Amino acid sequence: MHATGTLYVVATPIGNLGDLTPRAQQVLREVAAICAEDTRRSGQLLAHFGIATPLLALHEHNEDAVAQRIVTRLLGGESLALISDAGTPLVSDPGFRLVRTARAAGVKVSPVPGASALIAALSVAGLPSDRFAFEGFLPAKAAARRERLKALAGEARTLIFYESAHRIVEALADMASVFGDERPAVLARELTKLFEKVLDGTLAGLLAQVTADPDQRRGEFVVLVQGAAEDGDAKVAEGLRLYARLKEHLPPSTAAKLAAELSGAPRKALYGAESGAQRR
Repeated sequence: MHATGTLYVVATPIGNLGDLTPRAQQVLREVAAICAEDTRRSGQLLAHFGIATPLLALHEHNEDAVAQRIVTRLLGGESLALISDAGTPLVSDPGFRLVRTARAAGVKVSPVPGASALIAALSVAGLPSDRFAFEGFLPAKAAARRERLKALAGEARTLIFYESAHRIVEALADMASVFGDERPAVLARELTKLFEKVLDGTLAGLLAQVTADPDQRRGEFVVLVQGAAEDGDAKVAEGLRLYARLKEHLPPSTAAKLAAELSGAPRKALYGAESGAQRR
């Protein structure tokens, strides 16, 4: 029986080319082909290291169509690599369908770890890092973005978001509105690149800095927000959020009872608190 190949999931630099590990370079040289999100951009990276391995385009628009063809090559004995434009593949990047298809077919999938923007940002943020939740990119439309943030208002873990330059001001404004102006936060911009900057303070303070300085609105961003305090105030805030949703479908007394059980907030702080729920 012919041995199958291996699909290597290879992390690439998020900025500084020196962060491509020796093992990653070796794997990228030795595989039969490299599946890349943007072949032109990845070609520049490979050329820098003198790697001439053929590239295959694999991105969000064609992944469903090409995944099975790639797995057929793996089943035929070829080993292939998967990379994204920058950082670790599958983390807010394509590749999930390919990895799932390969594993379902019995192909070995092996990680070649390296750079990751969210971990790099967390390591220098000075926010609690023992527990965190990665939320990726928020919705582009304002209403959907605010709804997503409201659902996270009571989250006690450090929250990590990716954001683009043309939406960073709006995203920070919505975070300050939903989480509160004084919630501690960190803005990491252009990590490992020439103009790397890590700003910390409150959400209101970061919004003011980014609004006032056009330079702070350039590049790629990781936004980290300290989680809600695990105290009575946070429980009441979460209870009010749940109560506002539940009373749309249940009698107020039943909605308050269920919201109190789910959030740990006192029922008397929720029942009849329509005005508080509306403010949230």
